[in-house]
Amino acid sequence: MEDQKWVSRFGEAMMGSHATPLAMLERGEGCHVWGVDGKRYLDFLAGIAVNSLGHAHPAIVDAVTSQISTLAHVSNYFATPPQLELAEKLRRITGAGAAGRVYFGNSGAEAMEAAFKLARLNNDGGRRTRIIALTNSFHGRTMGALSLTGKAAIRDPFVPLLSGVEHIEATVEALEATIDDTVAAVVFEPIKGEAGVVDLPEGFVVRARELTQEHGALLILDEIQTGVGRTGTWFTYQQFGITPDAVAIAKGIAGGLPLSALVTFGGASDLFHRGSHGSTFGGNPLVTAAANAVIAEIERADLIDNAVLRGNQLREIITSMESPLVAEVRGRGLLIGVGLTEPVAGRVAAAALEAGLIVNAANESSIRIAPPLIVGEQELTEFEALFQKALEAVV
Repeated sequence: MEDQKWVSRFGEAMMGSHATPLAMLERGEGCHVWGVDGKRYLDFLAGIAVNSLGHAHPAIVDAVTSQISTLAHVSNYFATPPQLELAEKLRRITGAGAAGRVYFGNSGAEAMEAAFKLARLNNDGGRRTRIIALTNSFHGRTMGALSLTGKAAIRDPFVPLLSGVEHIEATVEALEATIDDTVAAVVFEPIKGEAGVVDLPEGFVVRARELTQEHGALLILDEIQTGVGRTGTWFTYQQFGITPDAVAIAKGIAGGLPLSALVTFGGASDLFHRGSHGSTFGGNPLVTAAANAVIAEIERADLIDNAVLRGNQLREIITSMESPLVAEVRGRGLLIGVGLTEPVAGRVAAAALEAGLIVNAANESSIRIAPPLIVGEQELTEFEALFQKALEAVV
């Protein structure tokens, strides 16, 4: 009866842009959350790669509690110590260095809106008019981010979108056939998260960097889901030995608070000028204090190394499961996609939830797994039992 009560309230009060929620959650601790009915769940989605330190982590609780007792918000007419500290940290961990600049927003979509405007400014007197993105990609649902997104089902209800964007297949051959001196920017995720955690082909990232440098186009990477240590380095592009012109960051950076950033490198840092972009809430002291705590804790506890270790262990656990449903395991670090042999991902995710495990059906044949970076041996053991149970229930 209580379940039906909150479901009814949700349907009456909330906009119909979302499906009915899977559960009503009221608290969390570490890698677990609890529903209002008292049921405990192992959270291996982490708010879609957002809760990098899990739930109710003392480092975030302390930082937010301390900061809100002094300043929570001051608008972008003023600077604050946490904001400036975070900008300097982002220049360091991205590798942008002294030539790097940081713009703060509130969400991944906002970071991509800033990226879109940055691309438009790289126009070479109007000669560069094209922006290249990938098919089956996802960059957000606001109009600029949606224009970059390569999913027809999401885009089509809102056409016409912003002009000048072309979507190509994620192949080196397509890159070479498309990029020329009329291209202002090439934009992509180093791993396609919403597509089911799909790796890009061998050599794609490096060739994209070579071609964009050759033709004066910007290479803009969407690391909203893959960044902040999740794939085994601070940012995935660092595993390819390349430096982009800009990187979009969000999700895990503030451990659950709304914050995003666009970090520019080198000459791209000179494109934005006073008044060309802005945000009332972006980079306020409360959320930047949380982000500083997240970065400090990731470094203190070696959580990037943990992402590599636990990610490898997770892959071994999944691949060793004797299930006819598991076809392949994709991704890097603690961003994992499980390719299924049949289009039953929704049923697998539902069975997992029933068993007490939160994972996600990214599409009909892919399960997405993205636990907090703090995940340990005990949680992996629990995951193995619950995921095996879910697979067996569906088979």
